[in-house]
Amino acid sequence: MADDLGDEWWENQPAGAASSPEASDGEGGGDTAMMQQETAPVPALSKKTEQPKECFLIQPKETNEDATKTRKRKKKKITDVLAKSEPKPGTPEDLQKLMKDYYSSNRSVIELEELTLPDFCFLKANDLTHSLSSYLKEICPKWVKLRKNHSENKSVLMLIICGSAIRALELIRSMTAFKGDSKVMKLFAKHIKVQEQVKLLEKRVVHLGVGTPGRIKELIKQGGLNLNPLKFLVFDWNWRDQKLRRMMDIPEIRKEVFEILEMGVLSLCKSESLKLGLF
Repeated sequence: MADDLGDEWWENQPAGAASSPEASDGEGGGDTAMMQQETAPVPALSKKTEQPKECFLIQPKETNEDATKTRKRKKKKITDVLAKSEPKPGTPEDLQKLMKDYYSSNRSVIELEELTLPDFCFLKANDLTHSLSSYLKEICPKWVKLRKNHSENKSVLMLIICGSAIRALELIRSMTAFKGDSKVMKLFAKHIKVQEQVKLLEKRVVHLGVGTPGRIKELIKQGGLNLNPLKFLVFDWNWRDQKLRRMMDIPEIRKEVFEILEMGVLSLCKSESLKLGLF
């Protein structure tokens, strides 16, 4: 059947058709609202994601600093520790302990006991308040009389052992108030051959000898220096070099000192004819 042309076309449309544009607008509005809801929390999420990033950036810096501190601790030298610590004067117990530690690996218990020196072998140690002259005057108050009675060649009455030739020269200059007219001889290897020192010891009467353990050991071996008339053996114990090392902290010097002690010094000490001092 043909449509009635007299009817208005919008009156015959279904009930929901007339509102379809509004419905479509409503659906579009709903989609826009949903999109806004989805995009609304985006700034909050970005903040949340930024916070871990900031933590992540800060954390490696802390670990790098810690690693740097650890590396610095590993590179710390003994000189740094000694520079901050107060110096302690050497004692006879220090010498005894060094000897036992040095020989413990290749000596028996009985042999180690033989190396132990009784207390009467040691003179009063320097308490770091003395100059060399004042210390020598304290341990040897009758030096003038003693040196006047000394007339043997190839020997000395007092022997001072130090770590270097330069230090030996410093000690000789610093004992002026003590030595008086005593004859002093330099016993180190710098610019002086062993044979020349042997000849000088044979020709002259020497009261004081100052030198390094290496040259003194060599003179004893070659017969140029006789230890029997020796009355005082003094170690330059407390002095430290530029690296803050004492004489006995250097392995080579420590070895030579112990070799000298076994070349007759220990037996002379036990017989009470020789005294040891730590300056």
